[in-house]
Amino acid sequence: AGAMSEGRPLRLLALHGYRQSERRFRQRTGALRKALRGRAELVAVSAPHTVPGGGEDDDGDDPPRGWWFSGPGTFEAGEVAAAPAGLEESLSAVAAALADHGPFDGLLGFSQGAALAAMVCALRARGDPRFPVAFAILVAGFASRAPAHGHFYREPIALPTLHVVGDADAVIAAPLSRELAQHFVEPVLLTHPGGHFVPAAAPQKKAYLDFLDRFRPGQGQ
Repeated sequence: AGAMSEGRPLRLLALHGYRQSERRFRQRTGALRKALRGRAELVAVSAPHTVPGGGEDDDGDDPPRGWWFSGPGTFEAGEVAAAPAGLEESLSAVAAALADHGPFDGLLGFSQGAALAAMVCALRARGDPRFPVAFAILVAGFASRAPAHGHFYREPIALPTLHVVGDADAVIAAPLSRELAQHFVEPVLLTHPGGHFVPAAAPQKKAYLDFLDRFRPGQGQ
């Protein structure tokens, strides 16, 4: 294990799903962080927008958050939003997190966070200097249906990605995640039998590590 023990773990900026927050996402990714221990560390960041109306598990200190809205204070992944709001602030927030807490090697996004991470990949592939990341892991991702966001998908996105698709996902249906993968030049697809969560059982752990090992220092990309 000599070569494996050399170099630092990879660092991933983690982008939570809609109605989550940095703290909630940390709580729900314990199994994943354990699976990646020593190989990659996750640093989560909260979205800049609070979701109106709270929720049953809402405590005032940690309101649910979102990266953008498809309607006034609402979000539906399948909605063809005529006037999506809030995306620019979120791209700025990701750029700030990369600058303030970096360096980072890649992104890990879940659900709406994965959709945002895909947009960041598109900007990165076009040479946007705000987003110095080399790869992304996109769990339960989708392409935004908003026409205003169409430019992100006009050309194939040349950044390495691992797309994690839950066959039983009732929130972001598997075909939506597969469709997102088709916007990338060399996507790696990982399907699991579960639903809308970040899977970290043995088969997924192996797929994550195999993908991440391509980017480890000294592994000869």
